[in-house]
Amino acid sequence: MTDENDQADQIDQAELQAPPLVFPGQGHESAYRVAHDLLARRAPREALEVIEPALEADPGNTGLRSLRAWAFLLRAQLQRAEEELRGLVEENPDDDWARHALGRSLERQSRFADALPHLRLAAAMSGDPEHEVAVLRVERRLAEIGEASYDELR
Repeated sequence: MTDENDQADQIDQAELQAPPLVFPGQGHESAYRVAHDLLARRAPREALEVIEPALEADPGNTGLRSLRAWAFLLRAQLQRAEEELRGLVEENPDDDWARHALGRSLERQSRFADALPHLRLAAAMSGDPEHEVAVLRVERRLAEIGEASYDELR
């Protein structure tokens, strides 16, 4: 029994390792890598702590802005995510990730009619089955709440 407890403690300790740090002067590339790693591990607050100073130095950095939008989505700061993503989509209309993320942020705000065009474009641009599922989900929600019939959605 103690062996099992020791193993569980070791696993817990392995999962609680501190995230990597970015020190001043390491550059935006390092900040991007660290923030991406933190977001992949579902640590948006910590990622924002890395992203914000890097964006102060380079406010137009699209990669860092995309990561900031992802962090806002993970934190359910949907209006902030929407603002960031609208800017990214405006600057780069063929960015299927930003367009899909914008659609998802609008969907999560129950703004299904606003979300649908972005989700449809992202699905058409990427061919990603998850993007296509998002389109179907939002079309179904619009039909369920009576904002559009299924035939109107096609």
